[in-house]
Amino acid sequence: MKIGQLSKATGASTRSIRYYEKKNLLTAKRMDNDYREFDESDVKRIKTIQIYLDIGLSTREINGILNCHENYNAYDSDDFCEELLGAYEEKHAEILQQIQTLTVAQQKLEQRIEQMRRQRTLKGTVSNSAEQSNEST
Repeated sequence: MKIGQLSKATGASTRSIRYYEKKNLLTAKRMDNDYREFDESDVKRIKTIQIYLDIGLSTREINGILNCHENYNAYDSDDFCEELLGAYEEKHAEILQQIQTLTVAQQKLEQRIEQMRRQRTLKGTVSNSAEQSNEST
């Protein structure tokens, strides 16, 4: 199948497919006219790549995983791959750290919002008092 057909079969854009090839995640066979030629194994490989990208792995990490088992398929494989376990554990720890960082940022932002709302309320109260004073004079 050609790159457009592969794109339709996987939902990956042709640009993404070329990028995967550039990053050595995918190897296209070349026809005599230099067009790329793909087969069903490339459909599975792209779907596997997409899973790993969705969980936040880098192309370098994905390349290591894909090389762990050449025919590894994240959808339906029960194969054990030490590199895969390590990559998942590292990504999980990274996500937990990001959650902690974001939680702290969220708490600080909520405090600042509340502080600003109180200031706005106080300013509104002071402005209303000043206007009432001006009206009575």
